[in-house]
Amino acid sequence: MTTASEPRPADADKLDSAVLKVAAVVVLGSVMAILDTTVVNVALQALTLEFQTSFDTIQWIATGYMLALATVIPVTGWACDRFGTKRLYMLAITFFLVGSALAGAAWDIESLIVFRVLQGLGGGMLMPAGMTILTKTAGPHRVGRVMAVLGVPMLLGPIGGPILGGWLVDSVSWRWIFYINVPIGVVAILLAWKLLPKDEPRPAEKFDFAGMVMLSPGLAALIYGVSNIPHHGGVGATNVWLPGLAGIVLIVAFVVRALKVANPLVDLTLFRNRTFSIAMVTMTLFMIAFLGSMLILPTYFVLVRGESALQAGLLLAPQGIGAMITMPIAGRLVDKIGAGKVVLPGILLIIASVAVFTRVGADTSYLLLMGALFVMGLGMGMSMMPISTAALQTLTQRTVARASTAMNIVQQTAGAVGSAIVSIILASLLAGKFGVATSEGQLAATAALMNPATHDAAAVGSADAFASTFTWTLVLVALCLIPALFLPKKPALPPEEDAAEGAPPAVMMH
Repeated sequence: MTTASEPRPADADKLDSAVLKVAAVVVLGSVMAILDTTVVNVALQALTLEFQTSFDTIQWIATGYMLALATVIPVTGWACDRFGTKRLYMLAITFFLVGSALAGAAWDIESLIVFRVLQGLGGGMLMPAGMTILTKTAGPHRVGRVMAVLGVPMLLGPIGGPILGGWLVDSVSWRWIFYINVPIGVVAILLAWKLLPKDEPRPAEKFDFAGMVMLSPGLAALIYGVSNIPHHGGVGATNVWLPGLAGIVLIVAFVVRALKVANPLVDLTLFRNRTFSIAMVTMTLFMIAFLGSMLILPTYFVLVRGESALQAGLLLAPQGIGAMITMPIAGRLVDKIGAGKVVLPGILLIIASVAVFTRVGADTSYLLLMGALFVMGLGMGMSMMPISTAALQTLTQRTVARASTAMNIVQQTAGAVGSAIVSIILASLLAGKFGVATSEGQLAATAALMNPATHDAAAVGSADAFASTFTWTLVLVALCLIPALFLPKKPALPPEEDAAEGAPPAVMMH
C-alpha cells in the first residue's frame, strides 16, 4: 500500500490481470441482465399481438422486471457483508437463470409477468454485487477505468440486444428471448465459482427488517400506482392514487426512521456527501428520461414505419456504436479531469439527438434518424457511467457496497417510473389520435396501420404522437443539466486519502 509520502508506481492506475479476470465475470453477468432488457423492448409489439392484450398490460413485462429490481436491491448491501459478494453473485445468477427458463415457458401474459418478476429478483442483485466486487478489487483510484469496463454491457445491450431480439422474434420464437439466457447463465456461474476471489462473510449489522418492510413494498406500491395510470386514464382511479399514496407514505416513513436508527437498510448518511447527492439527482433525472425513450424507440420503427423486429434492432445499432466510441475514453477522462467536464458535453449531445426525434414523422429520413441515434450513443457513453463514477469516487471502500445499493435503487426506480411516465404519455396521445380509451391506443393504431385505406393517415397521426412524446423526453433530459453543473470538475483524491478517511487496511486490501 502506498502512503502519502511515497510516489505511486507509474503503472498503478493500470488494470492488472487479476482485476481483468474479475471484470470478465462481472461483465458476463451484467451482459445477461442488460441484454435481456433490450431484447424484450423490441419484442413488445409482437407480444402485444401474441397475447391479444393492450400496451398498458404488455409494458408490465418491462415495468414488473424493474419493479422487482428496485425491491430486492435494498437487501443487497447487507447481504454482501453477511454472506460474501461471491456467494451472493452466484445466487443472483441462479435466480436469473431459473426465471429466464420459466419466462420462456410462460403460457399466458400473467404467468410471463410473474416469471419476469422472478428474473428481476436475480437481476436486482447482479449489478450492485458485481459493482461492489469490481470496485473493491480495483481500488478507488481506478474506479473510472473499472466503470468503463463495467460499461461494456451498456454497449453490447443497445447494439446486440435489439438485433438478437429482433432475429429471435422474427425467425425463431419470442420464447427464445428468454431461453437464450440459460447457456449464458451456466457459463457465468462456472466462471464466477472459478475466478472470483474468495471473500469471507464479515460480521454484519443486524438486518433492518423493519426498514425492508417499509422500503421494498413502498417502492413497489409507488411504481405500481404510477404504472396503472395508462389503463385508467388519470390519477383519480383508486388503483392509481391508493397504491401511489401508500408507497409515498411508506417511503417517507422509511426515511424518517433511517435517519434515527443505527444500521438502516439504506445508509442515508451517504447523502451528506455533496458529490454523491448531486450525482444521484443527476442520475434520477437521466434514467427517467433516457430509459423512457429507450422503451418507445423500437415501437416507433415497428408500429409507424412497419419494420420487422430484426430491422428495428438493426436501426438502433448506431446508438450502441456511438457509446462504444466514447465510453472507454470517458472512463479515462473522469479519472484525470473530473466527471463534470465529461458529463455536461454528454448530456448536450443527448439533447441535440432527442431534438431530432421531436420532429419525427411517418417518412423521416432513416439517415437522419440513425445519425441522431449515433449522436445519442456518443452522449450516453459520456454520461451514464461517468455519473456513477462521480457517485463512488469520493467514498471509502467500507461504504462502497452500501453506496452501490443506494445508487442502483435510484437507477431502477427512476427507470421504472420513467418507463411508466413515457408509456402514459404515448398511450394517451395515441388514444387521442384514434378516439379510443387510453388503454386501447396502440391496438387502434396497429389496426388502422394494417388497413390500406387508413394506413397513410394513421401513420401521420401515430408519428405525431411519438414526436410529442419525445418532446416531453427532451424536457426531462434538459433538466439533467442543472445538477450536472455541480458535478466535480477535478479528479478524485488518490487512495491514500481514502485511508485517511478511516477505511481500515483490511478493507482496502479486499
